[in-house]
Amino acid sequence: MRGRAVRRAACALLVCLAAPAMAQTVTQGGAQAGVPGAADPAQPMAAARGGVVVLDTERLFAESQFGLHLAELLQAETEALIEENRRIEAELTAEEQALTRRRPGMDPAAFREEADAFDAKVQQIRRERDAEERALQQEASAGRERFLAAIGPTLGEVMMERGATVILDRRAVFLSTGAVDVTEAAIAAVDAAIGDGSELPPEGEAPETSPGAAPTSAPAPAAREQ
Repeated sequence: MRGRAVRRAACALLVCLAAPAMAQTVTQGGAQAGVPGAADPAQPMAAARGGVVVLDTERLFAESQFGLHLAELLQAETEALIEENRRIEAELTAEEQALTRRRPGMDPAAFREEADAFDAKVQQIRRERDAEERALQQEASAGRERFLAAIGPTLGEVMMERGATVILDRRAVFLSTGAVDVTEAAIAAVDAAIGDGSELPPEGEAPETSPGAAPTSAPAPAAREQ
């Protein structure tokens, strides 16, 4: 039955949404073990070398209050979707079985008419459940975009505090010789600035920029840094 396929798709979506939390656990464990590049809040603030600092944007989002809050919301919505899929699956199974039991006493034309109506109903439900899954994916993507749009001024302040002029995404750095990692400082600064995002202006309105904050864009990629 299509209900089972919908359920499997929803379960797969739950696994995808749970991946950031799993990655967060691994990242936190690595930081505690002393992975190179992890900032130690107890150490003095390091100055940028060559005006460049690096930032783990995935970790910034996943470990921030905003990212954690969004992950909780999405997980709750996903679990509700899975529960709804189970209910729909049970209803469709019962309806199919009832039609099968009635078939021996039915006129073939009448049976075909009911079977066709049942198939059309299943197809409609498939489209509706697919739309629900896409809406969850779009909500996750929109949340990340809203987060990145809101943190520009804060990242600019973190950058200027270290005398840097460029922030590079750590994932895009091919080779680094002692570039300062500001991920820990950025998480703390972003949490202080926007919290879990509940106080941010409605989507579509630009957040206020702090006086004197440097204009910033997303962390720039780099193929090679010497």
